[in-house]
Amino acid sequence: MKQEFILLLVVVFVWLALALVYAVVPGLNMPGYIRVWGIGAVVFLVLAVVLYRAARRQRKQT
Repeated sequence: MKQEFILLLVVVFVWLALALVYAVVPGLNMPGYIRVWGIGAVVFLVLAVVLYRAARRQRKQT
Protein backbone atom coordinates (compact mmCIF):
# COMPACT_ATOMS: atom_id res chain seq x y z
CA MET A 1 0.00 0.00 0.00
CA LYS A 2 2.87 2.39 0.65
CA GLN A 3 4.02 2.30 -2.96
CA GLU A 4 0.54 3.15 -4.24
CA PHE A 5 0.33 6.10 -1.84
CA ILE A 6 3.71 7.41 -2.98
CA LEU A 7 2.73 6.96 -6.62
CA LEU A 8 -0.47 8.94 -6.09
CA LEU A 9 1.50 11.74 -4.42
CA VAL A 10 3.86 11.84 -7.40
CA VAL A 11 0.85 12.12 -9.71
CA VAL A 12 -0.51 14.97 -7.58
CA PHE A 13 2.75 16.89 -7.87
CA VAL A 14 2.91 16.32 -11.63
CA TRP A 15 -0.62 17.63 -12.10
CA LEU A 16 0.16 20.63 -9.88
CA ALA A 17 3.30 21.32 -11.90
CA LEU A 18 1.29 21.22 -15.12
CA ALA A 19 -1.27 23.61 -13.64
CA LEU A 20 1.53 25.99 -12.69
CA VAL A 21 3.05 25.77 -16.16
CA TYR A 22 -0.26 26.66 -17.76
CA ALA A 23 -0.68 29.52 -15.27
CA VAL A 24 2.80 30.99 -15.73
CA VAL A 25 3.62 30.48 -19.41
CA PRO A 26 1.47 32.89 -21.43
CA GLY A 27 2.73 31.45 -24.72
CA LEU A 28 0.60 28.35 -24.19
CA ASN A 29 -2.47 30.59 -24.28
CA MET A 30 -4.71 28.08 -22.48
CA PRO A 31 -5.76 29.64 -19.15
CA GLY A 32 -8.75 27.31 -18.80
CA TYR A 33 -6.47 24.34 -18.41
CA ILE A 34 -5.21 25.69 -15.10
CA ARG A 35 -8.53 24.61 -13.60
CA VAL A 36 -8.46 21.24 -15.33
CA TRP A 37 -5.00 20.31 -14.05
CA GLY A 38 -5.68 21.85 -10.64
CA ILE A 39 -8.92 19.94 -10.15
CA GLY A 40 -7.20 16.76 -11.34
CA ALA A 41 -4.50 17.29 -8.71
CA VAL A 42 -7.17 17.71 -6.03
CA VAL A 43 -8.90 14.51 -7.16
CA PHE A 44 -5.69 12.52 -6.94
CA LEU A 45 -4.91 14.09 -3.57
CA VAL A 46 -8.31 12.96 -2.26
CA LEU A 47 -7.61 9.46 -3.59
CA ALA A 48 -4.25 9.44 -1.81
CA VAL A 49 -5.87 10.48 1.47
CA VAL A 50 -8.54 7.78 1.14
CA LEU A 51 -5.87 5.17 0.41
CA TYR A 52 -3.78 6.33 3.38
CA ARG A 53 -6.73 6.16 5.76
CA ALA A 54 -7.76 2.73 4.50
CA ALA A 55 -4.23 1.42 4.98
CA ARG A 56 -4.08 2.90 8.48
CA ARG A 57 -7.40 1.27 9.43
CA GLN A 58 -6.22 -2.05 8.07
CA ARG A 59 -3.02 -1.85 10.15
CA LYS A 60 -5.02 -1.08 13.31
CA GLN A 61 -7.24 -4.14 12.81
CA THR A 62 -4.34 -6.57 12.52
